[in-house]
This record gives sequence, C-alpha cells and structure tokens, in this order.
Amino acid sequence: MLLKDKVALVTGSTSGIGLAIARSLAAEGARVMLNGFGDEHEIETIRKELAELSGDLAAYSDANLADPQAIDAMIARCTDELGSPSVLVNNAGIQHVAPVESFPPEKWDAILAINLTAVFHTTRLCLPSMRQRGWGRIINTASAHSLVASPNKSAYVAAKHGVAGFTKTVALEAAKDGVTVNCISPGYVWTPLVENQIPDTMKARGLTREQVMNDVLLAAQPTKRFVTPVEVAGLALYLCRPEAGSITGANISMDGGWTAQ
Repeated sequence: MLLKDKVALVTGSTSGIGLAIARSLAAEGARVMLNGFGDEHEIETIRKELAELSGDLAAYSDANLADPQAIDAMIARCTDELGSPSVLVNNAGIQHVAPVESFPPEKWDAILAINLTAVFHTTRLCLPSMRQRGWGRIINTASAHSLVASPNKSAYVAAKHGVAGFTKTVALEAAKDGVTVNCISPGYVWTPLVENQIPDTMKARGLTREQVMNDVLLAAQPTKRFVTPVEVAGLALYLCRPEAGSITGANISMDGGWTAQ
C-alpha cells in the first residue's frame, strides 16, 4: 500500500472533508491521527474504522487548534502513539458571516487562529522530522476564497489567502528536502461548515434557505453542484503519490469552474 508504515495527522477530521481524507489515507495503509470535535462514541467508531482500513493503529486528539500548547501536545502524542507524521493535512476550519463593520472581533480572532495560525504551528512542528526522513507531504485545505473574495466573509477570505501564501513560502523552504507543500482550494463542498453558515447568510442578505443555496453558494460554480468530500480526498491522496513529487507550492482549484471565470 502507498502509505504503509507512514503516519498521517489530519486536523478537522471527525466529519466532512477531513474525514474523507483520513479514510482515503488509512485505506492506503497510513496510521492516522484524527482531530476534531463531536460525539465521543461516534469518534471512537471512526477511529476503529480507520484502524481496520489501514490494518494498523489509529488515534484521536481533541486538541483545540486555537491553543498553540494544545497543538504541541497533539503532535507529541501522535509521535508517541503512532510515530512522527509523514503526512500533515491542515484541514480544520471555522466560519462566520457578517459585514465587516459588524463583524465580532472575537470571531475574527478565532477564524484567524484556527484557519491560519494553526497551520503555522502544525507545520513548524512536523516539518523537521519530515526533513530528517527525506520525505513528507503537507497538504493544506484552502478554498476558492484563497483566490477570490465574497462579501461578508472578511476573516475567512483573509485567512485562506494567508494559507495560500504560507503554502508557497514553506514549499520553497522545503524544496530540496523531499517534502512537498500544497494547498487544495475547493469551491463549496456540502459539509457541516457550509451547512452551518446558511442561517448567517440568510440573515446577512435577507434570503431564504433555498435562495442561499442556489443564488449564493452555487451561483459561482458553473457545474451547479457541490464538490464532494470524496473528490477532495482523491486529490489529497494523489499528492502523496510518487508521481506528484514535483508538485509543490501549488494552489490547486477544485471548484466546478468558479475561479476560471
């Protein structure tokens, strides 16, 4: 299997895109550490599923990625229980929708902390062992909003633009070390993160749920359908393959043609 005896840490992986990526990596033999929040029994079921998929170990951390010390402890625990990560997928994210003049400062701080600053902390902690090993894959879940903007999403757009720039910088720093660093920029994927922002968008724009889905979320995607978590996971897995060894510093769009317009 492609990732036999390798360790993958996937943040924000108890649902949605992160869970799909975790499953795809485990199916290729990786020992996966999950991270995120949710029902403890459901998460334990997922952990056992990943262990069965890989035929190896799987672990879980409930680290709050807004806390640098919790990130440090999560990676130390991953290293102790599974080994140091060869694959790091920075997928955790939160969202809030509001006009900039009424955007709560605490929401701004939280979005920047989890969507951007946490990517810095996990990367700085995982990169040294990847360099030592001479092989690593860092995959950051960005967004179409790393390339274009939408109203009422100032913090999210700023964070995702930051992720894209950070990805390029670390890719250059690690270019000779066998470590590739890329980001995937999906359009709207039907996940809890997207579903949960619908009420805020309804309020901010005075629209119905159906209008938000069809006239806001899918308006920019020429395919007129949501990207699926499995599609994103397939691309993440490809970036781990030997054939992807020369892809680094890339921001790969998967947005149904949104940013082609």
